[in-house]
Amino acid sequence: MPSLTRDEAARRARSLTVTAMTVDLDLDQGARTFGSTTTIAFSVAPTASTAADPNGATTFVDVRPRALHRARLNGRDLDVGLLDDGRLPLTDLEEDNVLVVEATMGYSHDGQGLHRATDPADGEDYVYGHLFLDAAPTVFACFDQPDLKAPYTVTVTAPHDWTVLGNGAATQDVPGRWSLATTRPLATYFVTVCAGPWASVRTEHDGIPLGLHARRSLRGPLEAQAEQIFEITRQSFDYYHGLFGIRYPFGEYHQVWAPEFNAGAMENPGCVVFRDQYVYRGAVSRDQILLRSNTIAHEMAHMWFGDLVTMRWWDDLWLNESFAEYMSHRTLHAATEFTEAWVDATVTRKAWGYATERTPSTHPVAGSPAPDGRTALQNFDGISYAKGSAALRQLIAHIGDDAFVAGITAYLNEFAYGNGTLADFLHAMEQASGIELGSWSRAWLETAGVDTIAVDPAAGRVTRQVPAAHPADRPHTLDVAGFDDGEASWRLPVRIDADAVTVAGIRPAQVVVPNVSDLTWATVDLDPGTLAALPERLGTVPDAQARAVVWTALGDGVCLGTVDPRHLLRVFAAAWPVETEASILTAVAGRVLARTVPCFLPVEERPGALDAVADAARRLVDRGGGTVVEGLRAWSRATSDPDLLRSWSRGEGLPDGFGDDRDLRWLVVRRLAQLGLVDDAAIEDFRAADDTLTGHLASLTARAARPDPEAKAWAWSELTTNRERSNYELNALAEGFWASGSRDLLLPYAARYATDIPPLSGWLGEDALARVATLAYPSRLVSEDVLRTIERVVTDPDLSPAVRRAVVDQGSAMREALRSLATFA
Repeated sequence: MPSLTRDEAARRARSLTVTAMTVDLDLDQGARTFGSTTTIAFSVAPTASTAADPNGATTFVDVRPRALHRARLNGRDLDVGLLDDGRLPLTDLEEDNVLVVEATMGYSHDGQGLHRATDPADGEDYVYGHLFLDAAPTVFACFDQPDLKAPYTVTVTAPHDWTVLGNGAATQDVPGRWSLATTRPLATYFVTVCAGPWASVRTEHDGIPLGLHARRSLRGPLEAQAEQIFEITRQSFDYYHGLFGIRYPFGEYHQVWAPEFNAGAMENPGCVVFRDQYVYRGAVSRDQILLRSNTIAHEMAHMWFGDLVTMRWWDDLWLNESFAEYMSHRTLHAATEFTEAWVDATVTRKAWGYATERTPSTHPVAGSPAPDGRTALQNFDGISYAKGSAALRQLIAHIGDDAFVAGITAYLNEFAYGNGTLADFLHAMEQASGIELGSWSRAWLETAGVDTIAVDPAAGRVTRQVPAAHPADRPHTLDVAGFDDGEASWRLPVRIDADAVTVAGIRPAQVVVPNVSDLTWATVDLDPGTLAALPERLGTVPDAQARAVVWTALGDGVCLGTVDPRHLLRVFAAAWPVETEASILTAVAGRVLARTVPCFLPVEERPGALDAVADAARRLVDRGGGTVVEGLRAWSRATSDPDLLRSWSRGEGLPDGFGDDRDLRWLVVRRLAQLGLVDDAAIEDFRAADDTLTGHLASLTARAARPDPEAKAWAWSELTTNRERSNYELNALAEGFWASGSRDLLLPYAARYATDIPPLSGWLGEDALARVATLAYPSRLVSEDVLRTIERVVTDPDLSPAVRRAVVDQGSAMREALRSLATFA
């Protein structure tokens, strides 16, 4: 189906004003389809009818049904047979119009539209609506673009034992029949309905009714964790109310932890939907709680940035995501116990953003070409989130925090319930600060690329290297520090807007860290003396933020071919077991195990490297304290000791409190499967003991991870041909597939990626397909031949944008590994 273009959206926005949306859904028609009746009240600008169109204005409504039963415009029936590629023509429009569309719609299994999932723990079904970016027409007829906002009145018929939630406060009129309060004006992609036999916890804060909802099999963890979730919710509300001076405008505030949700969360006003993995089952590390808390604060920030004021078109998506990314970390640091939030941002979010910036598909923060919706979807990445957040920190350094907050408040008030643009935002900031921001915006927001910052301690000089492919004069406000014998021996502020600047006070130290507080967006190039000292000295650096910057710089250096991956592993063996920050432990171990060892080392060195990681993890566990869980997880992923793994799989030989940890057990089972030490029957026994959606998905990953031909053939067939598999099942299969097996066994499947993955676009939405295509890429088969074989598909003009982006980005990552191997191996 065609994706709405920016030009089409602009024409429709000039002509139409949507005054009211009334949607009635019947979710009690079985597991495959639901009924949808939509009434749209809209007006047409008098200028829409011209001499070239003597019969009156024309447009089209977006609707993608299983069956279109009836469409009536101003009391006259339309020919439903004219529906073509999701567009129904509307002709002879009057100044005021009412369109009624009756259709049967289909539930999805790819996380888009109205998704229906079954929990194997009790056989119960759950439905959630995820209408981002262009899935609204699969649920109801609409003019599907972000700048045609309207109030929504929604009614729902559902099974009698279900609870219905949505953007407006829900009332059960009679058993099985629900009414949702009419909303403030919303963009189509913010509308949601969540229905099922939810387990719920409710309270109230500052006059705002609050609710938490998850599938019934998660009732115990939900109730146990509810107070912490509510605490972050209360603290975030108080902080945003105080900062913006604008009260939350959307009535009740529900947070639904939904099964099989693609993203981390979605900011639907009044009814935020999260992936239900955030309701943790086993032992929980502090960085997991921080991650969930950050996501809560992020989605709440969207109530102002995105929901109250929405971008006019997708090229300004940063007005949503960069702000929410920045605000969530700011809020956690300022208003909650998670004062280490910016450390987490460095090792998780910014590392993701720097990886995105290294790919050929990098793009500016704002103003990226977005000729249609599907193209725009590819730009929801580490640039629009992490780099945009970093750019905002630099903006604050440029104009001051008071001016920034004043500009934000003015912007939100002026465009409330409407749409804003980059120009609108910059104007508000200029008015608040008195500083012209055109050149700053062109350098930071409208030009791609990342500068490299380095310090020459002997010369006392800080240098800025601008990427040749994306030249821009980006001024950087940052600080640098030197550490000796476990103490900061000096720390200095720096502003650099030239190739180099000499700073009085910079001098040699055991460890010298540029951008030590991580205030700017830049690749950090560590000096040779610091690099050499890191195995012995990184663990003594007392500043967690500085350590996070160093770890990220090491990872970037490996990918850029300036740091030997073996050196990174030497630093890991010495410094990681004495690390105390949970986010650093999890992020660094994750990257080492997922990428450094399997992609950047020669095959013959990988077993020894895994043994070294396992030994470091053992030492972290032996240290005890609050980071045992991170050590156990890394140990279980790295060890090749069959006796240890089998013991752990029975819950034996583990530290106190971990014997019944089902999630840890699945890591152990997966490792057993990778080593060929467990068969399908044994995996099924583990699944039967954890007969939940989580256990089911983990069992698929373990089965796909077995290193024998039968397991690989089964997994690939399920991944590429079984249309009944959900988005999460496909992810689970893809995640396990390349984790084991000889090169001879796997190589034919690398070629099949090019023939078998692109056709998935025939039944998977772009959002789900992007994740599957990335996970299914043979990243561990590092070779020029594999690259050439797969990249042939890029020449296909009909290739899905999601698959194209996956092939380009994963190919770029493989080239990083090839360069490293050529340089250091």
